[in-house]
Amino acid sequence: MATTSRIQDFDDPTYNPFLSHEDNFGADADPYPRIHELRAQAAVVPGSFRQLMGYPCYYPDVPKFSVVGSKEVEEALIDPARFSNSGYEVTLGHTFGMGSISVMDNPVHGRWRRIFQKIFLPQHVKTWGETIVDPVVHGLMSSFLPRGEADLVAEFTHSYPFEVIYKQLNLPRSDVGTFQRLAIGQTDFEHMPQAIEAGIKLGEYFRALVEERRANPGDDLISMLATTEDDGVHLPELVLISFLRQLMNAAGDTTYRGTSILLSALLRNPDQLEAVGKDRSLIPAAIEEALRWDGPVLSQTRVAVRDTELGGVKIPAGSYLDVLAGAANRDPAIYPDPDRFDIFRERHAHYSFARGPHICVGQHLARVEMTRALHAVMDNLRNLRLDPDKPAPAIRGYMMRVPEHIYVKFDRVTVDG
Repeated sequence: MATTSRIQDFDDPTYNPFLSHEDNFGADADPYPRIHELRAQAAVVPGSFRQLMGYPCYYPDVPKFSVVGSKEVEEALIDPARFSNSGYEVTLGHTFGMGSISVMDNPVHGRWRRIFQKIFLPQHVKTWGETIVDPVVHGLMSSFLPRGEADLVAEFTHSYPFEVIYKQLNLPRSDVGTFQRLAIGQTDFEHMPQAIEAGIKLGEYFRALVEERRANPGDDLISMLATTEDDGVHLPELVLISFLRQLMNAAGDTTYRGTSILLSALLRNPDQLEAVGKDRSLIPAAIEEALRWDGPVLSQTRVAVRDTELGGVKIPAGSYLDVLAGAANRDPAIYPDPDRFDIFRERHAHYSFARGPHICVGQHLARVEMTRALHAVMDNLRNLRLDPDKPAPAIRGYMMRVPEHIYVKFDRVTVDG
């Protein structure tokens, strides 16, 4: 779709948002031993997770706690009357905007979330898998299939969920490079001036796109968001623009991380990779196990609405809580031998998409994208294995997790055209 909108890059041409991951999320190869240590101390421990992992904290000068017991994680996530999402105001609120549903509480949150849920229903998302996701996946693979080797992160997983979003939004190809720089820069909270700049410039860009699509709606996601209503009411501009700002990170970045972790885990367990190749009905179990074993986001933020108690610990009103999905996902009381990746283990619902009223609205799309990617890998990369001459994938980050590289070899494939 042609557009008269113009997207503006960062004022500082030397700023590179793609170098911000380690500053914001660390380079820890394995935060789980520390998480197990914390759980052994108590279900709720003093201090923010960042501080406990040796990093500076973004939160205000108020009491801080990390929730590591699975029962307490569930309690904090499902009880918005005691634990508010307003803690995201100091980070996401500054960049995505205070209209982000991530910073809202009920009843406002529930009203606008209903509109998003209408759009991201499983039956809608399934059609995107066929019309948008598959062509993107196969287009990316065609560039490396003839070589018989690839870095699956650099050449595949890092690009494909973002390419899916570009197609969903029907963005002009000329805008894509700058758009991704701004979208990634929004969460560079170690460089907050650039993060705020990114949010401002994306907001200006999206306002112009929304105006154009409302005047001439199509079947793209911006048109759907601009025209879908609940009880005759459309999304307010503040909420709509905030959601569009957030989409690249919520749907793109986390899916890239989750898919990269899934492929890393299967490649490092070749017997399980072989099993999935022989029986595709195991793909859902593989995806859920990857999300449990090393979900791309280990922690969510909540704020105590009033003086309360959690796990036997007194929590003063206004306290910030890091609620560790990553701790609940590796609770040995729920998952025997929890540090082991095992697609055949007994299934229990994981916490990687959160719980309660803020459970991830895009979880169905994430599963569709991961499913389609894994099918494409099985269909096209025959005799897939790790490259023995290059480093094995190393998943890093104390909070947002991802491997930097996945070097593989496979049988060469001739690509027509």
